[in-house]
Amino acid sequence: MPLIPEEPQIHESAQGPRATPAGGRTAPNPRPVPGPRPAAPARPGRPGARPTPAQRATREPAKTGPSTPSATPQIQLIPASVEGALDTAEEAVDLLLDSGRAPGDVLVITTGEPHPWAAHELSFGETAYWAQHDAGDDVFYADASVASRAAARPVVVVAVNGGADGSVASALPLALGRAGALLIVCGDPKQIDSVLGAGV
Repeated sequence: MPLIPEEPQIHESAQGPRATPAGGRTAPNPRPVPGPRPAAPARPGRPGARPTPAQRATREPAKTGPSTPSATPQIQLIPASVEGALDTAEEAVDLLLDSGRAPGDVLVITTGEPHPWAAHELSFGETAYWAQHDAGDDVFYADASVASRAAARPVVVVAVNGGADGSVASALPLALGRAGALLIVCGDPKQIDSVLGAGV
């Protein structure tokens, strides 16, 4: 029968501290493991996670009432079909938030069917819906028919997702007046150019 070497026995007093870094220094408190931050809960109609509030810049609540921007906002046109305009607008909002834009800086206007978030929030009543607008701490979604009540925000995104031509024709100039720095319009370029003017 072969001899099995016995493992050396080490007395507990000889083991020293369990975690001793090189150089004889004592180990600091354990650091958190790097990794993804917990995601904010997704709102109805918004698939996926958005950056957590800690990753976003803070901002004062939006002022209510009409305002006149100090300069003409930049206009960005993103071609999209009527059926795809809402999804394209959602992607634009996500890119704005990912680039560090505060959620309260963004107003989204739809010309056709209301955004699912707006429809959901309106189910709790108009008072609660507009209270969220007045708080100015998150992206706000409004139908073109009520967008005149919305305050100006630095960025306005318009989803030309249907509606009568008159609705689109009135929504785009209104959105231009509400946008402080940037107006993003998602829809048919020919229809948008005919309303906002050539060269947009």
